[in-house]
Amino acid sequence: MFDYTVTTEKSSEQAIASLEENLKSEGFGVLWNFDLTAKLQEKGMDFNTPYTVLEVCNPKEAQRVLSENLLVGYFLPCKIVVYEDNQVTKIGMPKPTAMIEMLHDDEIKALAADIEKRLIGCIDQSI
Repeated sequence: MFDYTVTTEKSSEQAIASLEENLKSEGFGVLWNFDLTAKLQEKGMDFNTPYTVLEVCNPKEAQRVLSENLLVGYFLPCKIVVYEDNQVTKIGMPKPTAMIEMLHDDEIKALAADIEKRLIGCIDQSI
């Protein structure tokens, strides 16, 4: 599968707050907290599902993978989403290993696997 998604009994707001703390402890910062629901409503769209996209980055890791292959920048920053589906809060992300697969670069795959493991750990601690 290309994604990793879990459910939580927390509200979207609680899940986001917990996720931000756990990401910080792993050296990832939230570059952008994008409330997609609010933006779509602002544009006149009828969309009421709570949906937030967090763009996250660990500068050390970004520098490390970009030094190996500049095409990795196409996949940066990493995205983690928090949304509600049938009144259940979900936290998910596309797996870095699945996206990096397109580059056919074994060294980058190893780096992506490490980053993926750490991001999954942050998500799991947030549920």
